[in-house]
Amino acid sequence: MPVPSVIRDRKLRLALVGCGRISKNHIDALKQHADRAEWVAVCDTNPDSLARAVADTGAPGFASLDELLAGSSPDLVVLATPSGLHPQQAIRVAQAGRHVLSEKPMATKWDEGVAMVRACRDAGVKLFVVKQNRLNATLQLVKRAVDQGRFGRLAMVNVNVFWTRPQAYYDAAPWRGRWDMDGGAFMNQASHYVDMVDWLVGPVDNVHAYTATLARNIEAEDTGVMSLRLRSGALASVNVTMLTHNRNFEGSITLLGERGTVRVGGVAVNKIEHWEFDAPHADDALVQQASYGVESVYGPGHPLYYDNVIRTLRGEAHAHVDGYEGLRSLEVLIAAYRSARDGVRVGLPLVF
Repeated sequence: MPVPSVIRDRKLRLALVGCGRISKNHIDALKQHADRAEWVAVCDTNPDSLARAVADTGAPGFASLDELLAGSSPDLVVLATPSGLHPQQAIRVAQAGRHVLSEKPMATKWDEGVAMVRACRDAGVKLFVVKQNRLNATLQLVKRAVDQGRFGRLAMVNVNVFWTRPQAYYDAAPWRGRWDMDGGAFMNQASHYVDMVDWLVGPVDNVHAYTATLARNIEAEDTGVMSLRLRSGALASVNVTMLTHNRNFEGSITLLGERGTVRVGGVAVNKIEHWEFDAPHADDALVQQASYGVESVYGPGHPLYYDNVIRTLRGEAHAHVDGYEGLRSLEVLIAAYRSARDGVRVGLPLVF
């Protein structure tokens, strides 16, 4: 029986599929909303990972998605599995009449991302795509400044993602760095940053990219550069590597406009390092308190993201990032890979 689109008379029932590296963020985030939502099932093919998730959530464990759907009744199924599995799993969940929440990236192939959206639309269920960085206090301030027109005409936007992923990281999970299951530094580690450009200053008009696999034994790239022309006429660049020495070094965005300059840096866009405009605004007083420390590059946005998901399913809000919105950054990523593969500039929107 399909779940209703609005649920107010009880707690929302959630199931978690995939209990690996990112699952802790989901489990911990929902603890902050225990009055409105609860885990009713967890699933993983790895017995040890499944046992940890069962202990952390108190929910029954299942060894496969089909077993979970047959043995539990979630309203929403959270997909924290390898990226290449998201499309087929999302379609299976949608056909079972359950809402879907997919971790990033929603898919590794453009047509499969589109298929996810169509399947959820046809089944009458909601599709959420995790873009938790949009909700960070630093980026919320930047977004307001863009929307208020404080930059005037933008000239350039620059994004740097300079992190490290040693060979042991890829060896620990054989799907990592594979084209079909994961993609490389652009698709996996930098996908939130590509989304950041499109969300803040997009849409993107065309893409030219280079990728390289310089030091890791993987199929996909460990390093890449992407040049973008925005519909506004401004230019943007995204520079990514997983080869920094010893530790994650920088995750930043810089916006240069005729009336203002802003740089948000730190390890994961967690520090506003420069904030300057030609006219004062009340938001200027919030800059210092917006910066925060980070324990990981994931940032603090998952609890805020879940609040929006819960409120959406209760009929109190609209989804910040639904399937259609999720396709926007996927389109830019796929365009970058096509550009790097074929040595050409790729225009958007993509066509089949």
